[in-house]
Amino acid sequence: MSRIAVVTGAASGIGAASARRLADEGAELWLVDRAEEALGQLAVRLSANWVAADVTEPGAAERVLDRAGGVDVLVTAAGAILRRTAEETSDADWEAALAVNLTATFRFCRAAIPAMRERGGGAIVTLGSGWGLVAGPRAVAYAATKAAVVNLTRAIAIDHGPDGIRANCVCPGDTDTPLLHDELAQLGEEAAAGIAASAAGRPLGRVAAPEEIAAAVAWLASPDAGQVTGTTLVVDGGGLAGG
Repeated sequence: MSRIAVVTGAASGIGAASARRLADEGAELWLVDRAEEALGQLAVRLSANWVAADVTEPGAAERVLDRAGGVDVLVTAAGAILRRTAEETSDADWEAALAVNLTATFRFCRAAIPAMRERGGGAIVTLGSGWGLVAGPRAVAYAATKAAVVNLTRAIAIDHGPDGIRANCVCPGDTDTPLLHDELAQLGEEAAAGIAASAAGRPLGRVAAPEEIAAAVAWLASPDAGQVTGTTLVVDGGGLAGG
């Protein structure tokens, strides 16, 4: 029987790459994103089910899980970045970052837990960030919400290990996705120059491809990681290796 996998933020970037990887591994996919056109096109290519939804809306997680009829793997890849200091961050900015990066992740995890328990267990893979472990400049809301995702994941692993549910967090560094290009645009940098500068500061000398992050996601979701829960897997080309 195929595993049922739900992927949020699936229309592009790491979410789309994770969907492709899980499809290659034979999962029955349910893809979620508010970018309806791109999501539908990807779903057709992958022969996947899809639900156009804003993950920040109350009840969205329950609607998706009800339609899926069960879940074995949950990947919460929906996210947003805002490059501003605390003084530059308005209440509306803060609430928006909280809603997509943390609250939506929590709600999808909360909805998935009873569905996984009914199926004898499952795997949750959340997407954090290297800046959820060490902060960076002009990213107060992003760093705070991603740090919260890391500890949310650990807490779920502790509470629901007895249910056969594993929960792990992947923390990417800079990855060549639309999110990174949006971030560079906020900083007023040309995408290519910004990516090159980011790569220069890493031992591997390059930013990640989304498929490389997806490989880590797929491994944590797989039976090969059956003894791995409550962990944070950094995939950043060595960017945090120096402390």
